[in-house]
Amino acid sequence: MRLSLDSFRAGLQPGTVYRVAFSGGLDSTVLLDLMQELRFLIPFELQAVHVHHGLLAEADGWSRHCAEVAGKYGIVLDTLRVDACPRPGESPEGAARTARYRAFEALLNPGDILLTAQHLDDQAETLLLQLMRGAGLPGLAAMPAVAPFGRGMLHRPLLRFSRREILEYARNKGLTWIEDPSNRDERYDRNFIRRRIMPQLATRWPAIAANLARSAGHCAEAAGLLDKQADTLAAAATPADDPASLDVIAVRALPPDEQRLLLRRWIKKRGLRAPSAKLLERIRWEILESSGEHAPAIAWADGDVRRYRQRLYLVPPATDFAPSWTSDWTGETLLRLPGGDSLVASLESGPGIDPARWRDGTITVRYRRQGDRIEPAGRLGHRELKKLFQEAGLPPWERNRQPIVCIDGRIAAIGGSRWLASEFAGPREQLNVVVHWDQTAVAGNGHRLS
Repeated sequence: MRLSLDSFRAGLQPGTVYRVAFSGGLDSTVLLDLMQELRFLIPFELQAVHVHHGLLAEADGWSRHCAEVAGKYGIVLDTLRVDACPRPGESPEGAARTARYRAFEALLNPGDILLTAQHLDDQAETLLLQLMRGAGLPGLAAMPAVAPFGRGMLHRPLLRFSRREILEYARNKGLTWIEDPSNRDERYDRNFIRRRIMPQLATRWPAIAANLARSAGHCAEAAGLLDKQADTLAAAATPADDPASLDVIAVRALPPDEQRLLLRRWIKKRGLRAPSAKLLERIRWEILESSGEHAPAIAWADGDVRRYRQRLYLVPPATDFAPSWTSDWTGETLLRLPGGDSLVASLESGPGIDPARWRDGTITVRYRRQGDRIEPAGRLGHRELKKLFQEAGLPPWERNRQPIVCIDGRIAAIGGSRWLASEFAGPREQLNVVVHWDQTAVAGNGHRLS
């Protein structure tokens, strides 16, 4: 298929706001040029995003080049600086990719479409890489053309076109781009496959890239069907009173292959990478199948799987946390907590803090201290927080991280508005202040106080 404005437009995901991931290399330069041409034909908002990894001496020059190209087009360029240093056991390419996509994800607004410039040859190389790593169907499915991403969508509109077709377009348009010297370094697996393996395969099978990409599509279709099956299994094993957990008894009743299918999907839907097959088997035996009342746990780089009271929990990697942390809060703006969580307050119908007490008091936020007690709204008598948490079945690792909102030094609400103190609770027939504890700063359907 020849790359032209018409053939490109035919496969573009419809949208009103596009952000092009622009490295300044050949592929993203062509992608940005195509989008620039297209916006003269159909109306949409176009921006470019450049990630400065800071890993090579040329990085500053690449940023300047990208700014010049975007300026020539009259396009706004966001330059994002990231920390791309690899963690123990992580490859440099993997660390850079993770840092890059986290930066992209944070930038997207609801409805935005992030465009990246992977093409047909990239897809084929990815499939070979995954085969060399012994990947399962999700890995062999390689890269989808369209996928949910953060608050928006990720779209790869060049996946149907080869590297040769992209180069031909760039030369015909007289485009200029930068060459990353690391792309010639064959110590990196992808470069080795691109420079050594694929040319050899193409001498015998000229359509190798297209054929491998087609196989990736077949794997993606099969993986999608398995995901649907896993979602059905997960729905049957998810307790109604705790949708973040899995019922151990229900999962244990499944055959081993369905247990593995369910666990992988459950972990993936929580935004974490699945552990290795070996570690997944340990989770099955040591968490699911082990007996006793103790709380077993298995950790890997992306998180922990733990069991508590016959429920299975997925705990993200530990973040910096200071139990002695405290902060003043106006109650009118979002408050960031240690580790990235946040609190936000809104006026809503139903149970909550009396707005008059909220407005007239001094608000502070902290974590649990020894001897903390409240009289829960709707109940008689004070309770130690330890007893309150035990009664609610709150897992031990979550108890010290419950944010506590105080008014004039006295506890008003715990865990957002999960527990309210009776002395601060407002009448149910009025709008009350509800505190939401979240990582996405969503305040529900109420009215913001700000």
